[in-house]
Amino acid sequence: MTRRTRILAALLLAAVLAALGAPGGERHAAACAFDPWRPDAYEGDQQRARYNAAIEAASVNRLLPSDSFFALPAIERGPRTARSQGAPFIPSTLLKAIAWVESTMTQAARAVSFDSVGPAQISFDCGHGIMQVTTGMTTPLGADGTPSARQASIATHYAYNIARGAQILAEKWNAAPEQIPVAGIDTASDPAIVENWYFATWAYNGFTGPGSSISNHPADPQFGSWPRPAYTCDGTQARNRYPYQELVWGCMARPDQRNGQLLWQPLAATLPNLTNAVVARALSVANWTYPYTGMDIPTPQPAHLAQPPVSLQSPAQLLGTPVFQASAQRLTINVNATGAASKATVRIHNAGTGVMTWIATTTDRFLVLSPPAGVAAGSDLRCTASDGCPDGSLVITVNPVLLPASRASGVIHLSSPNGGGQQVDIIVEVSAEFSIGAPGTSRTTP
Repeated sequence: MTRRTRILAALLLAAVLAALGAPGGERHAAACAFDPWRPDAYEGDQQRARYNAAIEAASVNRLLPSDSFFALPAIERGPRTARSQGAPFIPSTLLKAIAWVESTMTQAARAVSFDSVGPAQISFDCGHGIMQVTTGMTTPLGADGTPSARQASIATHYAYNIARGAQILAEKWNAAPEQIPVAGIDTASDPAIVENWYFATWAYNGFTGPGSSISNHPADPQFGSWPRPAYTCDGTQARNRYPYQELVWGCMARPDQRNGQLLWQPLAATLPNLTNAVVARALSVANWTYPYTGMDIPTPQPAHLAQPPVSLQSPAQLLGTPVFQASAQRLTINVNATGAASKATVRIHNAGTGVMTWIATTTDRFLVLSPPAGVAAGSDLRCTASDGCPDGSLVITVNPVLLPASRASGVIHLSSPNGGGQQVDIIVEVSAEFSIGAPGTSRTTP
């Protein structure tokens, strides 16, 4: 490659990268499903009414009951030696508090306005959205090493994110007694008692103890002596001074307010009392030994019985009926020799209602897709003016350094997991104003 060619290639690649830089200059863990780019997500109302309704439906398996990947499983109950399965159920207030601790109950990044579309919320450790779902989101799980439709749904759509988070919490509960202890040995480990979810909540953030990089053991000396001041959930206390489950218990009891209204009804669940001899022995650091058979505890008192939500929105109300449409199926992109990033845009429309997730994938490396997944808002949703409202926008940029020839074509697979199952294959024809040498290198035309 000549010096002139190297300079041109560098300019072209720099232009592409500048045009596609991660939002706000942020970068996150390289192992996340959509790296290095970030999908778009719909952010609901500031009062979290839409999210709270979805959480209540998920808590009794009324959100996505027919999809085994997102449905709430049967919940085990009973003593350690005689567990049995019962109806799917999680106290909804517990789920709301977990959502607040995880993300302040938001699906998109903090800079995104309510009732709008913008970059999805993804943490440094690949936690996605409201419930900060990490399981299954750390590497692309679709065909040919691309993100999957399920990963797109979790990253972009609040209902699928909530449903998956609820399922993960239920799986943590069902991990007792094989992998975590049993709470409520005196109450048949009844899942309707909020206090009996202590170990499952602990495990949602990692069933970790002393010696771990992040310990959630209540008797870990780093958290100080017991009793300690309760976590107030108002942002005035350092979160790393409390085990995770105490953060959740604190937020259950002290929900935040918006527009003068509490985001959920307070529930002052009781923590295990480490001054009680039975509990202190069970939860002593010395007793922290897998498989934790000595850590079973009675239900902390006073106990609180959670009732199923009285009035639920139907799945049709929460999910709508999205209808997928794309603005183009064939594009031509001309690449010149000036170093400018050459691109085209495809608009993705939801002709129905609700939040419609879309995902775009390609195995042609010279085509860069940004964002790789997103949403389009239906006619029933409030969506403030922005590039992503109400239609989604897929920007296709050509990386000329990876062009196999001066005339090349590629294919983008565009589909919507919840918009009817249709897939559109977009043919992209690329015409470069310079000749191509060996694959991956470019040579200017004399």
